[in-house]
Amino acid sequence: MPSGCRYAARLLPPAAAAILAVTSCGASDGEGHWGYEGREGPDHWAELSPDFSACADGRMQSPIDLTAARVLQRRKFDRIYGEVALDVEARSEILDLVDNGHTIQVTPDARVGLDIDGEHFELAQFHFHSPSEHAIDGKRYPLEAHFVMSNTHGDLAVLGVLYGEGEHEPAFDVLITNLPGSPGEQRHLEGLELDIEALKPLPDTFFVYRGSLTTPPCSEGVRWFVMAEPESLSGAQLESLTSVLHGNARPLQPLNSRVLVLETAD
Repeated sequence: MPSGCRYAARLLPPAAAAILAVTSCGASDGEGHWGYEGREGPDHWAELSPDFSACADGRMQSPIDLTAARVLQRRKFDRIYGEVALDVEARSEILDLVDNGHTIQVTPDARVGLDIDGEHFELAQFHFHSPSEHAIDGKRYPLEAHFVMSNTHGDLAVLGVLYGEGEHEPAFDVLITNLPGSPGEQRHLEGLELDIEALKPLPDTFFVYRGSLTTPPCSEGVRWFVMAEPESLSGAQLESLTSVLHGNARPLQPLNSRVLVLETAD
């Protein structure tokens, strides 16, 4: 397993750890090695390994264009889909950062819990894509963060946050200052504070749908929650992050027969 995979799997049950080991780190050599360009790009993922067949055959793939959603106010949403609640420890003092060759991945020591209709999920890691993988009304934003969560059964939920250019966000400074310098590099940081809440992993208004991992093996059954209002980073912050991500966004996938919901505050 490539270096850095242990960070993705550290907090996960075996089923989810196996998925994220492939998703976050990829295969190091030979069959299954994937990327975002040429013969290893998204159009060819399903050809690279039998394990990646869902990338072509799946009917519930991510990302999607978050357009034409059914709007539900919170009380009605809770009655139909169950209450969604996020519990975040305010700060993390230890961070593991790795450039795994596909993204910048961060594992904080803070406990982040997500309850979905009585099911409890815990944060495993978060990572970044540029440009954003999801679009709103056809628009993709400069950056998207994915907060990957898992429950004890190995089920996955991902919280997506879109970022556009605007005001400086101090919570990102600790990440940007300590970005790994090259693929494969890991950084273990202690005594540094990261305000998880300031990263806005779950706002008052968000899109909800059933989808998949956005990287091989493109496994389906992932619960997606994508914030409806993009957050802001300064131009300099965006440049620092996007310059090391090198266009790691999968093309948009068809919605097919899925239900897309926009949950709004009362």
